[in-house]
Amino acid sequence: MKLPHRRQFLHLAAGAIALPIVSRVALAQAYPTKPVRIVIGFAAGGTQDVIGRLLGSWLSERLGQQIVIENRAGAASNIAAEAVIKSPPDGYTLFMVGPNNAINASLYDKLNFDFLRDFAPVAGVMRVPNVMEVHPSIPAKNVPEFIAYAKANPGKINMVSGGNGTSVHMSGELFKMMTGVNMLHVPYRGAGPALIDLLAGQGQVMFDNLPSSIEHIRAGKLRALAVTTAARSEALPDVPAVGEFVPGYEASAFFGVNAPKATPPEIIERLNKEINAILAEPRAKARFADLGGAPLPGPPADFGKLIADETEKWAKVVKFAGAKPE
Repeated sequence: MKLPHRRQFLHLAAGAIALPIVSRVALAQAYPTKPVRIVIGFAAGGTQDVIGRLLGSWLSERLGQQIVIENRAGAASNIAAEAVIKSPPDGYTLFMVGPNNAINASLYDKLNFDFLRDFAPVAGVMRVPNVMEVHPSIPAKNVPEFIAYAKANPGKINMVSGGNGTSVHMSGELFKMMTGVNMLHVPYRGAGPALIDLLAGQGQVMFDNLPSSIEHIRAGKLRALAVTTAARSEALPDVPAVGEFVPGYEASAFFGVNAPKATPPEIIERLNKEINAILAEPRAKARFADLGGAPLPGPPADFGKLIADETEKWAKVVKFAGAKPE
């Protein structure tokens, strides 16, 4: 049998190398060919669920396929995260990421997965401030007055939250750590019940997600002392940031999308491109502004770095608070 001519051999070799590249490009262009699931680790109605359903609706329009939202609540979203990690890494099962995932890494002693290792970041979606708010019976009108009041009444102020290790809880613990005030943490089974008791005066202060509380603040039922992001929120422009009085303080809820680790990079790039295009649309910016948040665009690597940075940050606060899962 004659050996192929050198030029022919090189041509065949080049074709063999190019074939996988072409196949991967074709895969990304064809994707998706069936409905895509976004798994949310909490019950319907919460901030993460609202954002996930908005994203799903808009993403469905761009991808031309149905986006199915699946709520799988339990263990602060760890059950949902583990299920997605074990799903086929084909781009058809995605996970809605929130601040709880960064906190869970140190809050839980034994997890069956490593969030940073076992997930591939896809895209950031939205960043939302928490808001430091008090019942009107509290005399403090601003953060310095609150700090003075809390130090004059150590252990007598109930700081309510939606549960141990939630971003609402950890935002308050970060405040305690940085100011030296002593408040009693009172966890509830969800932010909704905690907010009800705050409105009733059974709780005195809460570091709630802004979307949940903004209407109560606007109605004068709660007094907003500060937002927890580094800058002020456009939704409450007259409310200062905690960091204006406590230098270096920053806490916010971030949301985005991850996929199982081995998901093809071409599919991740396609999803990232479409999500960033959504975030640039005026309707998305307007809707997020209504919720008190802002779009969180950028490449997958940026979102991955944010998750890693938040994981490191909250590990220190979990250790300070001695927080344990419920």
